[in-house]
Amino acid sequence: VGPQNPPQSEPLSGPVCAGLRAVAHVSPAAPPPTAGMFRLWFKVAAVLWLVPGTLGGAARLYTEEDPLVILSSGSLRTTVSNSSSAWLVQFFSSWCGHCIQYSGTWKALAGDVQEWQEAISVGVLDCAQEENFDVCKEFSIKFYPTFKYFRAHSLPTDRGTTYKGADREIQSVRQLMVNILQNHTRMDRPQHCPPLEPYSSAELLPLLGQRSDNFTAIIVEEPDSYVGREVILDLLQYSGVQVRRALSSDLPLLDALKISTFPSIYLLQPNGTHTHLHSDKKLRFFFSSLLKALPGVQRRSQAASSSSSVGQVENAAVTVCVYRSKVYLADLDSALHYLLRVEMATHTTLEGEELQVFKDFVTMVAKLYPGGAWVVKLMETLSDWLLSLPLQRIPYQAVLDLVDNKMRISGVYLGAELHWVGCQGSRAGLRGYPCSLWTLFHVLTVRHEATPTALDNTGSAPVLQVMRRYIRTFFGCEVCGRHFEQTAADSLDSVQSREEQILWLWRTHNRVNNRLAGSLSDDPLFPKSPWPSTSLCSSCHEEKNGVHVWNHDNVLHFLQRHYGNANLSPRYSLTPPPPPERAQSGRPEGQEPRGGGRGREEELRHGNQAAREEQREVLVRSSSGSVWILGSLGFNSVDMSLCVLLYVSSCLVLMLLFFFFKVRSRRWKLRTARLHV
Repeated sequence: VGPQNPPQSEPLSGPVCAGLRAVAHVSPAAPPPTAGMFRLWFKVAAVLWLVPGTLGGAARLYTEEDPLVILSSGSLRTTVSNSSSAWLVQFFSSWCGHCIQYSGTWKALAGDVQEWQEAISVGVLDCAQEENFDVCKEFSIKFYPTFKYFRAHSLPTDRGTTYKGADREIQSVRQLMVNILQNHTRMDRPQHCPPLEPYSSAELLPLLGQRSDNFTAIIVEEPDSYVGREVILDLLQYSGVQVRRALSSDLPLLDALKISTFPSIYLLQPNGTHTHLHSDKKLRFFFSSLLKALPGVQRRSQAASSSSSVGQVENAAVTVCVYRSKVYLADLDSALHYLLRVEMATHTTLEGEELQVFKDFVTMVAKLYPGGAWVVKLMETLSDWLLSLPLQRIPYQAVLDLVDNKMRISGVYLGAELHWVGCQGSRAGLRGYPCSLWTLFHVLTVRHEATPTALDNTGSAPVLQVMRRYIRTFFGCEVCGRHFEQTAADSLDSVQSREEQILWLWRTHNRVNNRLAGSLSDDPLFPKSPWPSTSLCSSCHEEKNGVHVWNHDNVLHFLQRHYGNANLSPRYSLTPPPPPERAQSGRPEGQEPRGGGRGREEELRHGNQAAREEQREVLVRSSSGSVWILGSLGFNSVDMSLCVLLYVSSCLVLMLLFFFFKVRSRRWKLRTARLHV
């Protein structure tokens, strides 16, 4: 039973609601239901059964995966009362059509101000849930959606202030949040919220030339601009930089800093120097990204844990010079090494679906891998061997024997050590293999787009489908695999072209980075952030109605260029060791041996002998290759020894039988010849 004066709502719509209206139209005084009425009831039940969640799905407009707080009757009062931060709460109803349509905007707003949580947080409460009826009535919620904001350190009796503005777009609501914070006094301001008021030239000019422990960024803007205050809140959770704003009306400051365009950013460095900070676009996202990328700027929650890792990265940087604009083949080779020798090696045998997934993965890598010729030949050899085997089950040790090249096949090699370059972390356990696996699949999607016929007639699925099945089947992090599978189940089927493959993987990677930003797995010296950054691709970033948006055409061009062959660096890649004959030769190349002509003849004789040894080695390789194939089928050395023994015994028996019958036939011919005479 609902309240006597329920909030107004839009009429029910859609086929299910139409059936419900027709059923609900039957009054108690109506005649007994006829066969047609029973058919109508049956249709409604069938629709509700075939379309699960049509009515109940709206009750889950927001989930725990969204960057906001889902409140209820039991948590609302305790959350917003006497809180160290301010709150902006949307009271909505899951059956309200406008609330359903607006949910995407509210989620985008929560993601846009996610860094502001220590100053002001975003929450939602569903008044359509029966448990929330009383609390919505207590807070005087009559229409949906209703926005209420609660000041920091508010009293338990405070029921919030209703926002009555007609404009509810992201930029307007975000500016409302800034105004809410700025309307706090110094006494009741949120605990971690820095001052948002502009500084004067008298306060800023004395800082010029002074040394400090961190950067100081001065954003000079027009009086009605919100860029400076929004950047201050964007850097709220970061240490190593202080952001202050000043107004364009402060002429002494403009003359001293020589600023003529607004908004502009002026940087005071810790060593006392100061300069203009160039930004390709004078937008909030560009300013925030530039300041977060300054050396030593990191999240406060990670500052303490990174103190011991700074020295490790600095020591590594002495021998490994990394350019963020490059993709290193050493990372791709290390990804294959870990995948084949560590992650896959936990499976003693491969059969059924696991074997098919592994075959598809190896075939895809063999056709698309851009690395060294020796790694490509290894993957091609492994692919040919897997496809030629008629077995439904193989021991993985046979795969390891081929990866380790125990048959000594010429031109096959994969380094047996981890050598992270672009994926190096500040300490062990950060970045590394997950980073290299993302990079590998990014490269493969771009390679597939550049060579669209590479996977034709191979029976292999598209790159993303193979990636999805591999992560679901073999990836060691089970929770990570479930997250990726959920994302793939929601949107991967909509990918129809190779270009969409590239963009889908990029969007998914950014979504994962956004979810893990600031977590324990986030490297403080290489923080997870929207990629590509403004320094790598400024044209990829735009702003629409005050909200950061991606230019997908420019992003696609950047990804094709960044992961293309021309941008792959072979530096630091492991190469095959030289042949033993050359490695043992102590004479430098081009030096004549001692002894003149006799030495040359001796060298030629040794060369011919080496050639004969190489030919014998090839024969040994071919024979060992056949032995290795038997080993891959499950035979051990004892089994093969017995086979050889039986083979030799059979040959001897056959030879004895041959000579026995040969002698008997000769005697029989002699007898018949004498009788004839």
